[in-house]
Amino acid sequence: MEIDKIIDTAFEPVSNAVASVIFYSIPLLGLEIKLVLIWLVVAALFFTVYFGFINVRCFAHGIDVLRGKYDHQNVDGQINRFQALMTSLSGTVGLGNIAGVAVAISVGGPGAAFWMAIMGVLGMSTKFVEVTLGVKYRQHGSKKHPEAISGGPMYYLRAAFDQLHKPQVGKFMAGLFALCCVGGAIGAGGLFQANQAYQQALVVTGGETGFLAERGWLFGVFMALLVGLVILGGIKWIAAVASSIVPVMAITYIVAGLVVIGVHYEAIPGAVQTIFELALYPEAGIGALMGALLMGVQRATFSNEAGLGSSAIAHSAVKTDVPVSQGMVGMLGPFIDTVVICMVTALVIVISGTYVEGNGIEGVELTSRAFASGISWFPYVLAVTVFLFAYSTMISWSYYGLKCATYLFGEYDIVENIYKIMFCLFIVIGSATQLSNIILFTDSMVFAMAIPNIIGLYLLAPEIKKDLQVYLRDIRTR
Repeated sequence: MEIDKIIDTAFEPVSNAVASVIFYSIPLLGLEIKLVLIWLVVAALFFTVYFGFINVRCFAHGIDVLRGKYDHQNVDGQINRFQALMTSLSGTVGLGNIAGVAVAISVGGPGAAFWMAIMGVLGMSTKFVEVTLGVKYRQHGSKKHPEAISGGPMYYLRAAFDQLHKPQVGKFMAGLFALCCVGGAIGAGGLFQANQAYQQALVVTGGETGFLAERGWLFGVFMALLVGLVILGGIKWIAAVASSIVPVMAITYIVAGLVVIGVHYEAIPGAVQTIFELALYPEAGIGALMGALLMGVQRATFSNEAGLGSSAIAHSAVKTDVPVSQGMVGMLGPFIDTVVICMVTALVIVISGTYVEGNGIEGVELTSRAFASGISWFPYVLAVTVFLFAYSTMISWSYYGLKCATYLFGEYDIVENIYKIMFCLFIVIGSATQLSNIILFTDSMVFAMAIPNIIGLYLLAPEIKKDLQVYLRDIRTR
């Protein structure tokens, strides 16, 4: 038996045990509803109402803040607002925007796209809270590199429970988040992304008879070198690369999608009508409605990561002395990720009509078929985009894992170097093997991050509400 098969088989019981807890489901109307999904949706709804629909009323203000309208000079931080948002987006704008939307439509029908957009809008409120807290409770933890900033849920979780005079509980919750983030970064951010990027590269280079066939390790070494060159430079290099790659790949993908939509322009009104009708008034009744809603919500949550706390780690390094202001910028992320980019994918699939030809659950192959319906060579554009999406996700998640590793083991150079080497090695492993059970395990760890993170958000929501009131009052008096 091959080594990867031995590892995969040995890991299967552990993986299944963890996944059965994190992704525990309850039956409702013939559907299996994941409790962690309910946990994330309820939080998004709560924060949207609690903060007075901040995702809508402060949307334009968030754009103004991103443009630098309210910036001050000589403030603490390592990267600017645009770089922080792009670093965060590089972690969320990935295969979920391409394959995840296709899965949602192939399972839940076109109506799922509508609910993805709704969840994207609601997720903006959750992002506002976690990003604000990330900046508010960030620290300069390294004595050797005093300019370096560390922030994220592990720091505001400790603060939340310190306020309740339960420091031990805070240490446990922060440690749990950090441990899950390290595992999730290496697996979901390294193993999975490398594996999927290799699979797409294999398709466009001739498949099983092409040059890359049986050479996954070679592709992995290439990817690891590209990632290693960036992550060795820390958050400044990561932010610089992300702020260059993310706009290019997003614009390329959106333009390609708009071309396909333009080719089928006569079908646009019917496609939009289909999405709304099947989202709100499905012919198959309440069961179909719930199916579309749940699938849309699930794929949106998987795509924008609102509630997981990961984005707070990237935004914590921003140059600002007003945490709420960066929260305004952070909440733009789910809108760009889920409402704009995911909706382009959804419209391409629905307008082209390719989802009707599908047989069961389909991912990137459905999206690729839809793009090909516009221009035959567009799947090659998609392959380049998939590569860039995977690469950008790797570099941002490597940073998330690094900050959590240094939180657990201390902010020392040796900890950073060991972690970075391990991350790059797992990229090679991910390209060369099919470790499905390890990927399931690390996927579970990513969503386990939401459990302690959202508890911290609830505990600290009242103080963020006060900070928001002061902030808005100051803005009005300027």
